[in-house]
Amino acid sequence: MESSETREQAIKVVIIGGGFAGINLAQKLQRDKRFDITLVDKNNYNFFPPLIYQLATGFLETSSICYPFRKLFRDKPNLHFHMGEFQKVDPAAHTIYLNNGELQYDYLVFATGTETNYFGNDNIKKRAIPMKTVNDALEMRNRLLKRLEIASITKDPIERKKLTTIVIAGGGPTGVEVSGMLAELRKYVIRKDYPELEGQGGEIYLVNGGESLLEPMSPKSQKHTYNALRRLGVKIKLKTRVKDFVDDQVILNNGDTIHTSTLIWAAGVTAYLHEGIPIASTGPGRRMMTDAFNRVIGVDDIYAIGDTCLTKTDSNFPEGHPQLAQVALQQGRNLAKNFSLMVDNKQLKPFSYVDKGTMAIIGRNNAVADIPSPKLHFNGFIAWAMWLFVHVMALINYRNRLKTMYNWTVAYFTRDQALRMIIKPILRQPEVKPEVKAAEPAAVKSST
Repeated sequence: MESSETREQAIKVVIIGGGFAGINLAQKLQRDKRFDITLVDKNNYNFFPPLIYQLATGFLETSSICYPFRKLFRDKPNLHFHMGEFQKVDPAAHTIYLNNGELQYDYLVFATGTETNYFGNDNIKKRAIPMKTVNDALEMRNRLLKRLEIASITKDPIERKKLTTIVIAGGGPTGVEVSGMLAELRKYVIRKDYPELEGQGGEIYLVNGGESLLEPMSPKSQKHTYNALRRLGVKIKLKTRVKDFVDDQVILNNGDTIHTSTLIWAAGVTAYLHEGIPIASTGPGRRMMTDAFNRVIGVDDIYAIGDTCLTKTDSNFPEGHPQLAQVALQQGRNLAKNFSLMVDNKQLKPFSYVDKGTMAIIGRNNAVADIPSPKLHFNGFIAWAMWLFVHVMALINYRNRLKTMYNWTVAYFTRDQALRMIIKPILRQPEVKPEVKAAEPAAVKSST
């Protein structure tokens, strides 16, 4: 066991956020016993965001993409977990305040990722289904299944069509992957589970404000994706934005409306604002401005990595790095090395992103992949196999990899998966304790 004296003498590093960037930094840095690391997260588990949509559509179990921090940190005496929500930081006092306590730090690292950006539209925020967290995914699964159950018994064809029509806003990887998965579910699963809806279901719409899907990817990937989704029956609307969502109507900026109960929002993200970080240190998308070593500009001993930071010192990415998992992973590794170099009084290594490629899955046996060096494009089965391998290997441990591979194997050979259960905790009223009145003083009896 680690002694309290050893821990007091160690350099205290506090990491806010246990996503790709935070967990990678923590795991790499714990090998250097001169550091005492505390990871803070509002959840008690790490999860794998690229596969959230498969949880939402019932093709993966929650435990396939999640793993508890405390089990992950076992037998690592200088690595600790604190479940709590960040409130503010006092840079002068080197103290962070959480909803359940406070922590002192020598170095503070923000790895808080992003949240869904609704672009100020309260109707969309209240009624649309986001795709950022495990809770979002479970809520989406419950809502979709409940609406299918209602649609299967309603006698009103207009109501049935509204309940089974789905609009996905956002043509990036998440929007494309959700659209493809839902289209395959409709084609191979829903018609068998819900024979009452045969030939009476609604449409799947993918709405994107840009001129193409998967805009950061190559024109070949964009064209292949567009054609593949069209073949699956997805109705694609390009150069179109969702303007509002009112009374079960998705209102588009061109004046068209789509009658639906379900709007899935995958149209944008924004970083969190953190009290105590000067506004002058914040750039576009509310991302914290950092130097070449991921130090937040304008404050001492505070760093930011992953989607929450914006670094413009990399000559290959003068406007900042894309908000991708590979950037977060590489920044976590680089910062871990630099912390050790700082203690040794050695020259730090500026962060330089190595682009290993981009990929997106469309459906069964179909995906797209772009490899920048050498410049290669893959689509169809080869890209699909590459996507499977990369995502399985990126899961946090062998247990998640085995469970995910098992679920995918079942789904591949059956075109189905038995995970479509509506499971939602009952919100009970807090127990009201009866008021206890003070007892009247009893008469003192003589002991004699």
